[in-house]
Amino acid sequence: MHRLLTALGRGFKEKIGWKRLGIAASLLIIIFAVTTLVRTLKGVDTGIILTALTEIAPHRIALAALCVVGAFCTLTFYDFFALRTIGKTHVPYRIAALSSFTSYTIGHNIGATVFTGGAIRFRIYSDYGLTAIDVAKICFLSGLTFWLGNLFVLGCGMAWHPEAASAMDLLPPAMNRMIAIGCLAGIAAYFVWLLMGQGRRELGQNGWKVVLPSARLTLLQVMIGVVDLGFCALAMYLLMPMEPHIDFVSLAVVFILATLLGFASHAPGSIGVFDAAMLVALPQFSREELLATLVVFRILYFLIPFGISISIMGTREVWLSVVQPWQERRRLSQACTAKARVRQPINGRQS
Repeated sequence: MHRLLTALGRGFKEKIGWKRLGIAASLLIIIFAVTTLVRTLKGVDTGIILTALTEIAPHRIALAALCVVGAFCTLTFYDFFALRTIGKTHVPYRIAALSSFTSYTIGHNIGATVFTGGAIRFRIYSDYGLTAIDVAKICFLSGLTFWLGNLFVLGCGMAWHPEAASAMDLLPPAMNRMIAIGCLAGIAAYFVWLLMGQGRRELGQNGWKVVLPSARLTLLQVMIGVVDLGFCALAMYLLMPMEPHIDFVSLAVVFILATLLGFASHAPGSIGVFDAAMLVALPQFSREELLATLVVFRILYFLIPFGISISIMGTREVWLSVVQPWQERRRLSQACTAKARVRQPINGRQS
């Protein structure tokens, strides 16, 4: 049996591989989500959507925008925490904030966040002497922060309101509660593993090793993820229709599940996947009103930050490629001119 499993495992890696399996899973999620979205949107009245957009109170949009700002401010600590964990203390917070914000917003909107986000991080951090391995460690620790926060909030939410996830995963509430307890137990086991380790825990081999944060710092890591998700879920909650009523915890569970599906699909901006999941999980709301909410949320959380990030990175590239070299040439020219002026009277006296 052991030989059979070993042979099957070797054959899987050679013929298929985890990368191809991940791409296939992403495509299946996208196809299923788009099919579900098209079927759900049949008969939707665009006129009602436009009316629903005007009915969202301006002060609720303003509060949701503030929550989005809070979420992205919290997001900046993903990279800052990772940098301090791997010992790159010379990189200032403003650079960590720039990298975290631009890599997330551009990477998530373009798609394939692992590659696009990693490329943007490397472009920024390479100016501070960080290598590709350092950037890979930052990506890993930032992803760990994201998943720990997600699993903790999702575990708490589903344990409290397990029926909130039933419309999406089609599982009975009792099963959802067991999954939630399993998520929380997994986090607790991770903490115990960190506490029981002799010294600090390490992952990786063959020249690539990352030192995991201590249990105390991991608690901070979880809180960063929780605050980030809390702001995002609150922004969505503020934009939801007033009727029928839905409590914040139930909406947070649905929101996190939809977000995770969007990330798993690697679709640009989770387009279609996130929206279909929200529409399927919240059938009690009018489709037109819920679509209006999703449109406003996408503008606040996806489009505006994406535009800001593109502007920041474009300005930075122009500065580094054009303005900075021009300033260096100008300073060099002025220095040469000053030296020439100093030498002229000396040469005159000597003659």
